[in-house]
Amino acid sequence: MRTIIAECCQNHLGDWEILKDMVWAAAQAGATYCKVQSMLADELTFRERFEEGRWENGRQVAIKRPYRPEYERLKPMDLTDEMHWRFAEECQKAGIKPLTTVFTRSRIPFLASLGWDAVKVASYDCASYPMLRELKVRFPHLYISTGATLDEEIETAAKVMEGHSFTFLHAVTIYPTPLNELHLARLDYLRRFTPSVGFSDHTLVERDGIKASIAAMAYGADVIERHFTILPAERTKDGPVSIRFTELMALVEFSRLSQEELRLYVAKEIPEYHQMIGLANRPLSEVEWLNRDYYRGRFASKVGNEIIYNWEEKKVFE
Repeated sequence: MRTIIAECCQNHLGDWEILKDMVWAAAQAGATYCKVQSMLADELTFRERFEEGRWENGRQVAIKRPYRPEYERLKPMDLTDEMHWRFAEECQKAGIKPLTTVFTRSRIPFLASLGWDAVKVASYDCASYPMLRELKVRFPHLYISTGATLDEEIETAAKVMEGHSFTFLHAVTIYPTPLNELHLARLDYLRRFTPSVGFSDHTLVERDGIKASIAAMAYGADVIERHFTILPAERTKDGPVSIRFTELMALVEFSRLSQEELRLYVAKEIPEYHQMIGLANRPLSEVEWLNRDYYRGRFASKVGNEIIYNWEEKKVFE
């Protein structure tokens, strides 16, 4: 049985009524999990190089993403601790599992107190080994994205997770992702470390629908994470890469097909399939390097006057 994760991201706009409706829509569509993101604007980090961006010898080496506008955008969308509890209760009523992405180690004790069966680790924290060690003793299962992560970092993460249940999710950190940049063959590489591999889909919905997710399942993914919205695409930052109810319902239906049925469908209906396969091992593109530089360290634990990044071997909590 494949797992379908409906990723709400910030498509709820911090509005409880919208998030509640998303829970019920995801449940009605048949998704396994309804997922939020447990980021807090106050844990956003200020880093000088992103205020104006940087260019060297005519080449961009840092994107422009100034702190203050990003903080002001994110702050209204914070999910409070109380909203996490309400979210979990609503998921239970709707008959769908709750899930979240953890962004800082300081949030781990609270998130673990919720008693959920799994937690998601974003691509940019696949190599945050202290975080992985702290999570694996508190959650039965980890979903770990691997976008913009080097092979040696993935291999070390797999060693950290030895003896514990986890899924590696292939992801491409180009937003939105062109079909010829998907490199679904990466699933073969990830399967060397865990029998459970999946795909986090960031393709453009208006152009590509759910064909990338279908192709990934045909290639052997047993987990699909897909951004989800109930609002018009233009209402939210992630709207263009977020599917709506009918598409989520269709994705769930495809997830119930056999491997052979999926392969036959792809052969007949998705002519772009072969260009999606790509390489199992490949260098990161310039866009992925730029995104890695910004997003890795975007949030950090603030302990007293000290900023502690997720990969640092420093104590964050008792």
